[in-house]
Amino acid sequence: MVFSEKLQILRKNKGFTQEALSEKLGVSRQAVAKWEAGQVYPDIFNLIRISELLNVSVDYLVKDQECAVNIRNNGDTDLEELIAFRLEANVNTYAAFMNETESSRPASHDFRYEKGNYMYHDTYVGGEKFAGEEAVWKNGTAVYAMNYMGRVLGDGFSGNFLKEALRAADRKMPYRGPEIYQSGEYTYRCNVTGDFTWFQGYEEIYFNDIKVYECVFHGGTVN
Repeated sequence: MVFSEKLQILRKNKGFTQEALSEKLGVSRQAVAKWEAGQVYPDIFNLIRISELLNVSVDYLVKDQECAVNIRNNGDTDLEELIAFRLEANVNTYAAFMNETESSRPASHDFRYEKGNYMYHDTYVGGEKFAGEEAVWKNGTAVYAMNYMGRVLGDGFSGNFLKEALRAADRKMPYRGPEIYQSGEYTYRCNVTGDFTWFQGYEEIYFNDIKVYECVFHGGTVN
């Protein structure tokens, strides 16, 4: 997702018209319209003001995650295969209410998915505050792992919406969920630095303009 698309979604999520945003920034409505049409980019001063108004980082606004993934994998077919399996496992386990298995630790929630020579296992403990790890094995050898820890911040949180957002992960953002996902009054955002071999990230959910959930995660390939 490019800057112009992000700006339009974030502006609408805040309930701002183009005119309202332009007034807050001290620019013309035509300037905002050109930014959202992808005709021009704001200068660094306005980028900072936009990030402050819309509660996102400047890095998030200008960074193209698809570019980060595609450039850094350098055509590695094993990595492409691993990412494809992780995305397939994602829509066949927790995010899709499927393939829950016996607890691997006291009171843990576990999910497992296998296909060919790959096996995926996700395990977490807790409820409104939780911590867990997902990992992938190929031919019995661990090749990928990701740790995460999150918490519910408000009464408006919906676990079903979180799962819906996670199911929308794709090749551009194969870590947790997509950069931005909206449904009704809910908005999911995910910001990642690094690539699939070594990354750190943060996801959050807003109910209208109130943050009701957050989660930090990090992971990468292992051998």
